[in-house]
Amino acid sequence: MNESYVLPLVDISKMQSTVLSERLEVASALDQACKDVGFLYLKGDQFNFDFATSLIQVAKRYFQQDTASKMQHYIGLSKNHSGYVPIGEEQFAGNSYDLKEAYDVNYDYHGETTAFPLLGPTLWPDDATFKSTVSDYYHHLRSISEEIFQAFALALNVDEHFFDCKITHPTSQLRLIHYPYNPEVKDAEGIGAHTDYECFTLLLPTAPGLQVLNKQGEWMDIPLIENTLVMNIGDMMEILSNGKYLATKHRVKKVSEERYSFPLFCACNYDTIIEPVHSTEAPKYQPLIGGEHLFNQTAQTFSYLKKRIASGELSLRNAVPLSSFGMDENTEVQGANA
Repeated sequence: MNESYVLPLVDISKMQSTVLSERLEVASALDQACKDVGFLYLKGDQFNFDFATSLIQVAKRYFQQDTASKMQHYIGLSKNHSGYVPIGEEQFAGNSYDLKEAYDVNYDYHGETTAFPLLGPTLWPDDATFKSTVSDYYHHLRSISEEIFQAFALALNVDEHFFDCKITHPTSQLRLIHYPYNPEVKDAEGIGAHTDYECFTLLLPTAPGLQVLNKQGEWMDIPLIENTLVMNIGDMMEILSNGKYLATKHRVKKVSEERYSFPLFCACNYDTIIEPVHSTEAPKYQPLIGGEHLFNQTAQTFSYLKKRIASGELSLRNAVPLSSFGMDENTEVQGANA
């Protein structure tokens, strides 16, 4: 870990190498960072931040529209949980919510399998530039995420291509999040501390505000580093690693300034059984279906899905509480640096 950073910084450039020992270097660094913290900075020759610059520009233009225009593509109108998310749509415990709006983009699936929620065509606004720019960024990061899955396979001592067949049409979601300027808000602790539901998240932040719960049970502020992404472990990787890596709770501070944030939540195919990759170990987790877990957790926070559940239109199978993974506040993990 570099002493000048609050998080480990991992360079994944060598995942493109044809030399196995060099790819194993990346896997080892990733493994250590995920064991120590579960949050890290990522850099690499793979990243083209021109895609990020264009994404930020189209997002700013999109969110400048009036609410009525944005609501024409409300997420509740979509088939795969994509579209515009107005302020207050996403609610946490006690019906609390962050002051933010978003546009959610899922894997734009046009295949024959239609029985799964979250799997289907993406609801796009009537803006060709928005669609092409967001799609370009999504596919750019998704291709890099495939290399990261291979690094995790090496770190977990399974075949390097273990995940390849499990991420052919994943329920990976890109969120374009806008925190509007609000002069009435004074800097305060954020609400909605949570873990991410998927395997891992690749976050492009544009301003400070992210806080992470470390293994001493303390909240840390995460500063920006130019030309890096922030990565964290999610629920599914916690299960796949059998607890070797813990999903890391995080939150966003309330500040008055306008901000944008762009997380890509990297998941497996909807029907993938998520269970520890080593059958020889005593499992600490019950197996679950990846897409089902993702949908269950999502449905516990989105108003339009809560209403469908309340009306009987939707039902959840094998749902677990939102706080089932990671560690709690004020709880220090013993041997955190082991």
